[in-house]
Amino acid sequence: MNVLLLSVKAGYGHHSTAKAVINEFEEHGHRCEMLDIFDYINHHLGNTIQDGYLLSTKLIPRAYGLVYDKMNREDRPYSKRSVTSLLSNIVTKKLRGFVEGFAPDVIIATHSYAGVVATLLNKSVTSCPTIGIVTDFTVHPFWESTILDYYVIPNRQLTYQMNKKGIPTNKLLPIGIPVRKQFSQKTDKQLARRMLGIENKKTILIMMGSMGYGDITDNIAEMDAFESDFQMLVVCGSNKKLKAQVDEHDWKKTVYCYGFVDNVDVMMDASDIIITKPGGLTTSETFAKGLPMITMNPLPGQEDKNLVFLVNNGAAVAVNSEFTIVEALYQLLTENWRVEHMKESIAHIGKPNATRDLYNFVENLCQNKENAGELTV
Repeated sequence: MNVLLLSVKAGYGHHSTAKAVINEFEEHGHRCEMLDIFDYINHHLGNTIQDGYLLSTKLIPRAYGLVYDKMNREDRPYSKRSVTSLLSNIVTKKLRGFVEGFAPDVIIATHSYAGVVATLLNKSVTSCPTIGIVTDFTVHPFWESTILDYYVIPNRQLTYQMNKKGIPTNKLLPIGIPVRKQFSQKTDKQLARRMLGIENKKTILIMMGSMGYGDITDNIAEMDAFESDFQMLVVCGSNKKLKAQVDEHDWKKTVYCYGFVDNVDVMMDASDIIITKPGGLTTSETFAKGLPMITMNPLPGQEDKNLVFLVNNGAAVAVNSEFTIVEALYQLLTENWRVEHMKESIAHIGKPNATRDLYNFVENLCQNKENAGELTV
């Protein structure tokens, strides 16, 4: 089976989700290729879009959120005359040769700019099944400008949003956001701590995305002064300034500080609570591990909406100026019923087997298309 993944650089989660899908299919001996749509057309264009996304979310997040909300209110069904569709026609001219040469048996898109797939189909470049993956607990703008065979959504509760965008329920696969296999498996907490070389005690994991968003040193200082015995794992990603600040500080508690890491799964297994931004992929990985979550510093746009979904479902605690990080920690460290309630909610929302379920669906779809709908999701 030839599997073509379409993604874009804007946002780490899209690529990471695509890689998780690729790993699963390649383990079963299938041939996979991932294309960053804009990067393939023009490398500088791809970098420009990525840099623009990062700058807008980090430097002018309010403006980004306003634009996102305006676009998200566009619930018109797919139209060949929409701006997205017109742009897709241009993009398709560049992609046509590659797609014809690769001859995919299925195309899977991890970004809402999957409108290009409809254009490929309309121009008879390919006739294979097509699947889109919604990578947040909300429906991004532009999904209404796509026309695919199936759409993977994180939870059945997004059905109404998808229907509003003109996408019928019979096209929806509520199997969850695909995550890498190591997040679907669990390591004993004590063993995970030994693997990390840390003490065997209550552990709080703090992560603020691959860019290390936000100045969290003040939050760490609050937790450091809190009268409770725990240690902290702080992952700063590419934010070297933040890592230097944390490293240079003389903390009372034990604080382990990291830059980029490739063992987040082990860190989650070693931890009792995670403090993080409510990104779609990070949330899915956290819930696959069954780890209670405290969320803070959401980016305006999709993360704001993720936060609303998580809090409304009792699966996370949100920190803001009125409810501090220490208050949130106090609740989770002293009220066991609160943690058990979160874990129960997480068990309902989390989809640790999403990647495997997607693989099973696609395999069935390609082998016996008329029976593809028999997959239980």
